[in-house]
Parts: sequence; structure tokens; C-alpha cells
Amino acid sequence: MEVRTGVGAGGNAVETGEVYLLFDRSSALDIAAFVVAGVDLSPGDAIPFDGDPRIDRALAGFFFTCGPDHIRHPEPVEGRGDGACYPLHGSLPGTPVAGTDMASAGSHCTAITEVALACGGRAAIERCWRVERGGQSVLLEDRVVNIGPTAFAPMMMYHMNIAGRLLGEETRIESPSVEGGSLAWRFGEGERAHFCLPAVVGADAWAEVSLSPLPGLAGRSLHVRFRAETLPFLQMWRCQRGSADVISIEPASHRLAKRAELFAGGELDLLEPGGSRDYALAFAIS
Repeated sequence: MEVRTGVGAGGNAVETGEVYLLFDRSSALDIAAFVVAGVDLSPGDAIPFDGDPRIDRALAGFFFTCGPDHIRHPEPVEGRGDGACYPLHGSLPGTPVAGTDMASAGSHCTAITEVALACGGRAAIERCWRVERGGQSVLLEDRVVNIGPTAFAPMMMYHMNIAGRLLGEETRIESPSVEGGSLAWRFGEGERAHFCLPAVVGADAWAEVSLSPLPGLAGRSLHVRFRAETLPFLQMWRCQRGSADVISIEPASHRLAKRAELFAGGELDLLEPGGSRDYALAFAIS
């Protein structure tokens, strides 16, 4: 299947016949749209609004990146007495890339994003998206580099947002990481729920999770794999409140806990100036 490239509003685009990816240069080369056979998996306006315009915009798309200094709701910056807080989902969302490079064949796209951290440091995210197997699989490779003068504790979480309208009563979360290997997608109680579990690692050192089947996508399935060495937790979240209808798959670097608790447990190891850490994930429709 020939891969074609183009430029969409605010980002680079990759098209492989049935599959269309729109990358967002205004936000770390995240994915604003993921279209399969004319159907966009992104939730669009069917999301809850948190009051942070960066996150409201990012959540409407298919994929955004939390971190690299914080990955969940705001918390105070350690050692600061001025009331400074880490922003919602960290400092990276809404940060423009310094530049992108699209391969002539459209098979991969790279970018570097430099971000000022809430703690006063700086980081660079060296990102490479690869379209593999004739467009059937998309691979992300990230390297977080400390380009500042002081150490910081890197945290990363990847937010894949799927429109709830595509799911049905028969849709299940399939993963060795959930009890019994399968879970109804409307897990938990009430209009919204989330969980964060240690990822069960396969023989190749990657973990996996699927949403299957998706009636709104002709019964196809979304399969996600992630490198468990640096993303050892599977987090998932759903919201069916008011007009919101979305479910998210969120491979994460840290368990669901306050930063003070993670520090006390020795779980926020520091990245020294010049040091780097690698992360990777892949997703596919079949």
C-alpha cells in the first residue's frame, strides 16, 4: 500500500489509503486525528472540559502526551513556597515543536520539542513516528533528554482517546493486565471511572491491550502495545457524563499516587543533566 503525505491544518499528515494520521505541530507532534476507512477514532467535542485550554484541545484529538515532569492533576512543585504547581498533565501538552522532518516516502516523521518544566528545568523530546506494515501499524519512539542545568524526575503518560460512539455493549477491554484477561469497557461505577494496574509483560518486554470489537468501525479492533521497561503501568479512563462520551488507553510510567508518596517510595528517580530515557508504543487496527 503506497504511503502518501500532505500537510493538514497545524500539522503534517500521513495517508495510507484507508488510514489517515494528522500530526499536531502545535503540541509536541501529537495526533489530532486518526481516520480509518473514513471514520475518525478521536472523540472531538464529546469530552469533559477541565478548564485548561491545552488539555481541552488535546483531549479532543486521538493522542496526546503527558509529562515529562508530571502526568496527572496539578500538584505543588516540591521545595517551592510560592504556590507554584505542576500544570494539568504536565508541561508538554500545547508546546510547539521546534521543527519536523517527514520522510519523502511518508513512512516516518520526526520532531524535537523543547519544553520548560514547572520545576525550572528544561527537557527535549526527540520523537519519531513510523508507519509500518503498509500502514497497518504505527510505532512511536520517544527519547526524553535533560537539557537543563538541574536534575528532574521524568514522568510520562500517553493518552489515546477513543470516541465512545464507536463502542457497543459487546466491546471488551482485552489484556493480560486485567483480571481474567477481559473486562467490560463500561468498567467501574457511575458516569466516569478509571484504573491503573501493573502491566503484564510479554516475552518481548512489551505489554498489550485491545478494545474489541468496535461496532462503529465495522467490528474492527484497536490494538495497543507499549514498552513496559519505562511504561510499567496500564491506566484507563472513561467518561460518559452529559455530552461527553470517551474512553482512553493510557500507558504510564508511574502508578496512581501523589508525587510525595512516589518520592517517599523511591519511585521518582532523577534524570541528571545530559541524561536520557526512552519510551515506545505502537497501535494498529485489524
